[in-house]
Amino acid sequence: MAEIEIGSGKSARRGFGLDEISIVPSRRTRDPEDVNISWRLDAFDFDLPIIAAPADTVVSPSTAIAIDQLGALATLNLEGLWTRYEDPMPLLKEIAALKGIGATKRIQEIYAEPIKPELITARIEQIAASGAITCGSVTPQHAARYAPTFMAAGLNVLVIMGTVVSAEHVAKGGEPLNLKSFIRELDIPVVVGGCASFQAALHLMRTGAVGVLVGVGEGVSSATRSVLGIGAPQATALADAAGARSQHLEETGVYVQVIGQGGTRRGGDIAKAIACGADAIMMGAPLARAIEAPGQGVHFGPDASNQSLPRGLPVVVEQHASLEEILTGPAHFADGSTDLSGALRAAMALCGYASIREFHKAEIVLGSGRSS
Repeated sequence: MAEIEIGSGKSARRGFGLDEISIVPSRRTRDPEDVNISWRLDAFDFDLPIIAAPADTVVSPSTAIAIDQLGALATLNLEGLWTRYEDPMPLLKEIAALKGIGATKRIQEIYAEPIKPELITARIEQIAASGAITCGSVTPQHAARYAPTFMAAGLNVLVIMGTVVSAEHVAKGGEPLNLKSFIRELDIPVVVGGCASFQAALHLMRTGAVGVLVGVGEGVSSATRSVLGIGAPQATALADAAGARSQHLEETGVYVQVIGQGGTRRGGDIAKAIACGADAIMMGAPLARAIEAPGQGVHFGPDASNQSLPRGLPVVVEQHASLEEILTGPAHFADGSTDLSGALRAAMALCGYASIREFHKAEIVLGSGRSS
């Protein structure tokens, strides 16, 4: 993509967000029931290409089980409130009532409580006892420390997640996590991210990860863009990562899942993200609107492990539907916030594609398709 000079000696590449593109229907259509929206992550098959983000306001042990039963995957934050407190629900209720400038400070105070390895074990075992697939997230700086705990507890899938995760971390002091060595030593599939460029995605794929999270600063509760000034428009980031996946597949014969992270709030966003190259979508705020969500009307993401930075902007959300209605319908709202899987299936059917990988071939045009 051609670069544009934005000033003397400084150029920039034009990027595009999901709200700036539309999917063009092809010459054929299909019946929605003939469309397959399932996907596979290593040895695990899922009916829905949706992953619940590791936000304490979204995923508790009970909602992880419910989301699994609906055919999706839920990621429990192994460094979150559920592994710091026996019962974090009163604290989440307190956070939901916070207003204004004091909210971030109080959230930081609550997260100052140490992580308890015995709670990591208990939460994983609680989810596993239901027969659900257990998936948990850690930050790169804590992955090695807690690996013996979550491995002994029987975790099925690990997500190593940060604001930005790189395969090559440079530091003057201390030994940084060697992602390639760490992943190869584990006996479970690992998803890593986030990233927002071709090269970063390709390098993460070369670590041996089965999936790469794509998206920096895209979530509605994310403070990354305003606090740090970094990120990339999601449609371009996903297309770049899909290009990296193709190159990695050609080099190794290994297909790595591209997982869009953030920027998908409605069914149409999910469809556009997958048309740009995503295999699945990780989402937080849309699921925080579920009646069962532990956030009790407020959502914030795990943006910063640095205690001096905001942990994401607390966002008020209307808890207006059940997890089932949000993920699989029926839809009682016309805003695209419920029956997310049905919307994806309908979009693929109207465009004539029978599977997610086929949908990657869909034609994309600039413009939302709405007249002013």
